Amino acid sequence: MNLQTSSKRTGLSRRNMLQFGMLGLGSLGLSLPDLLAAETEAPKFGIRPTADNCILLFLDGGPSHLDMWDMKPSAPDGIRGEFQPIATSLPGYQISEHLPRLSQHMHRATVVRSMHHSVNNSHGAAVYTALTGHDRGEVGGLASQNDHPHMGAVLAKLRPTPSHVLSHVHLPYITQEGRGNPPQPGFFAGFLGRSYDPLFVLNDPNAPEFKVPELTLISDTSAGRLAQRRHLFETLGAELPQRTDRSAASEMTQMQSRAMNLLTSEQTQNAFRLTDESPGDRERYGRNIYGQSTLLARRLIEAGTRLVTISWAPDANATWDTHGNNFTSLKSTLLPQLDMACSSLVSDLADRGMLDRTLVAVFGDFGRTPKINGNGAGRDHWNFCYSLMMIGGGFKQGRIYGSSDATGAFPASNPLVPGDILSTMYAALGIPHEHLIYDQLNRPHRLVPSGDVVSELLI
Repeated sequence: MNLQTSSKRTGLSRRNMLQFGMLGLGSLGLSLPDLLAAETEAPKFGIRPTADNCILLFLDGGPSHLDMWDMKPSAPDGIRGEFQPIATSLPGYQISEHLPRLSQHMHRATVVRSMHHSVNNSHGAAVYTALTGHDRGEVGGLASQNDHPHMGAVLAKLRPTPSHVLSHVHLPYITQEGRGNPPQPGFFAGFLGRSYDPLFVLNDPNAPEFKVPELTLISDTSAGRLAQRRHLFETLGAELPQRTDRSAASEMTQMQSRAMNLLTSEQTQNAFRLTDESPGDRERYGRNIYGQSTLLARRLIEAGTRLVTISWAPDANATWDTHGNNFTSLKSTLLPQLDMACSSLVSDLADRGMLDRTLVAVFGDFGRTPKINGNGAGRDHWNFCYSLMMIGGGFKQGRIYGSSDATGAFPASNPLVPGDILSTMYAALGIPHEHLIYDQLNRPHRLVPSGDVVSELLI
């Protein structure tokens, strides 16, 4: 639900305090208890995790690898582009001149320059492939309850957070497949059920009045009054052994208790108070919706959230889908915003001693064509070769993996598919990529449908 459309619903009524179902996420059919309902103790997998948390900066629309991570200054005119490469903190590796701050973190990064998959037309299908590893081709552009789940949903199930901490948060947009079209697939829990969907925070964190109504008590509901409700639920729960339907009722009571824990958790509430950050720190991330979303992601991770996804577009065509004016858009807006937000995030995590256990992943749905088109010097969709970046969380430092050919058109060495990257991310997070997860009809599915762990990318 777009929280901007529900500003009048700023809290909980007395009656609804007893129901909690009204903490809904609108058209998605979610409630706060639903969001929490399926989280149980994580099983032991026998894999030592190198990461406890993940922040995914998803550059929705298809960022141009040729103008960011895999520049081709010796390529012919009409391919090499307008930007100049600059040296980085990793000797011998260059990136775009419009990523000067990130260039100083490349000694910490793993960059893969040989990604590819089968989807070249549909953004939604490519997004779904990139986020789940389930490549179902161009027909896979609509969300379904039969979809493979987003990594955040899997972590909520297999590595749940404590009851007073949000497990999986998504911001600042539920990206549409084109303006006014349905949401893209891949961001949801799919066959795990809607109770594993993220908490969608869709208000602008850069707005002065930013708040999260779903986690806000109304003004006339004091902490004492909430404590009385908690006592009532506990009293009702004590009577459950005498009821024939005690199992389902007990589960509901536990989830209501969890919802109360979040509403009264100082740790969780404080994470959303961006006004606690100094003006200078907020400026470092960029005073725009994406910069402040990245800052909020850091604060959520500090509060214990397992995974935060930032979808960098209100719709598939709005930002990184640079069919027209590729260089103008990248130079004036996209790259400066990414450079500020991502570099500040990495710096802060490193300074706080959190980068070793927090994985920062930066990728999109595909790359852009080597050939520059005539539409104001744009680049079109290109799934045959693209790049991505991982920093922290057990990924190797200063690792440039794979290569593309002379024009950045096809992998020249070590080609990888999204399933390989997701399998490797799961391994860092302590979960086997071949683990079986079950849908609501108790049918087994391999966690990552295809792909393998790339051990060369991990420490």
